[in-house]
Amino acid sequence: MSNLLIKPNNDSKIKFDITPETAHWDYVGFKLYHLKKGDNIKEKTNLEESILVFVEGYGDIEVSGKKLGKLGTRNSVFEKKPPSGVYIPLQTEWTISASTNLVLAVCSAPGKEGFLPSIINSDEIKLIERGKGSNKRHIFNIAMEDNPIANSLLVTEVFTPQGNWSSYPPHRHDENDFPNITYLEETYYHRINPNNGFGFQRVFSEDRTVDQAICFNDGDVVLVPKGHHPCGVPYGYELYYLNVMAGPIRKWRFKNHPDFEWLYQRDKNSI
Repeated sequence: MSNLLIKPNNDSKIKFDITPETAHWDYVGFKLYHLKKGDNIKEKTNLEESILVFVEGYGDIEVSGKKLGKLGTRNSVFEKKPPSGVYIPLQTEWTISASTNLVLAVCSAPGKEGFLPSIINSDEIKLIERGKGSNKRHIFNIAMEDNPIANSLLVTEVFTPQGNWSSYPPHRHDENDFPNITYLEETYYHRINPNNGFGFQRVFSEDRTVDQAICFNDGDVVLVPKGHHPCGVPYGYELYYLNVMAGPIRKWRFKNHPDFEWLYQRDKNSI
């Protein structure tokens, strides 16, 4: 298995341009723009759908020639305000004009006809607390399966307090056996506060065909093609990540690592 840690391209306003082809999988795409105030970008989806997440900053969005107004809610993810975004169906043109410096995530996966452009309003995204003790984290579900906005995309944000673990106990979603487990590829876009820190993520399968211990920095992406994928951050630093998931069906069903199942049974809210 190739290296699962992807570093940003600091010589371009497109920091990441991860496609199923470059990731050597079938579903998830992830692009990240760093735009300056006044920059404009224009794209068109093909056979994929996209969810645009206004990670930091503000911009005006136009879809199929229709102006949908200004989106954005925060200048830093660590303000911990819920984000805003927009769903873009397949074969649809969109344009964004940055009204401030703007970090824009373009999350993509195979689309299907019958879906319409839709604004994801920040006031519709509720804060969820999960876990306890050093396993506690806070979640903004941007577009999970309870929101029928998309064909295959699942998108969420997670805030992990300093010194805590996340995506823990270790769990996997790498088999297509619904309702027991679903196959979902996943990207983690990591941010760290203060930004000179680091975090760790282990991606490993039970048969050890995948087993990588990854040290990531602020602004890195980790690919999760299969296996368990817990991550943590040292004391003094807090962690944010944006998850993009997609697979054959738009359901998130997982299995815990058998060695850690006792933790899940003890605390049903621990993942």
